[in-house]
Amino acid sequence: MMKKSAAVLAMIALVSTPVFAAQTGGFVDANGKPQATQGGFSGPAASRATVAQAKEMKDDSWVTLEGNIVQRVGDEDYTFRDATGEMRVEIDHKRWNGQNVSPTDKVRLTGELDKDFNAVELDVKEVQKLQ
Repeated sequence: MMKKSAAVLAMIALVSTPVFAAQTGGFVDANGKPQATQGGFSGPAASRATVAQAKEMKDDSWVTLEGNIVQRVGDEDYTFRDATGEMRVEIDHKRWNGQNVSPTDKVRLTGELDKDFNAVELDVKEVQKLQ
């Protein structure tokens, strides 16, 4: 009977440990202080910009654009347009999150700029269809 109780307690400890671990986490500053109580990032968001502004930003900058995806030009490559111009964006299949978007739908894209010698592309990490 004692062995069964110990085994049951051990199983409960193993099962509940991931639950407790999932409730904590996130960014911890240099002093060891947690910056978020429920996990995740607590700090400035990506810069909101237009296509024209994004083209002038540094490589690897995080940016949020609002406008329309007007054309598919490759497997995961699209043309994005706002009032200031067009930019190529790369959207991995998993980033759509089941959303269907047409050229008439306004979207908010957040991602990281990838600048080459003569081209700028946004590597999209989040797609939001706006109402």
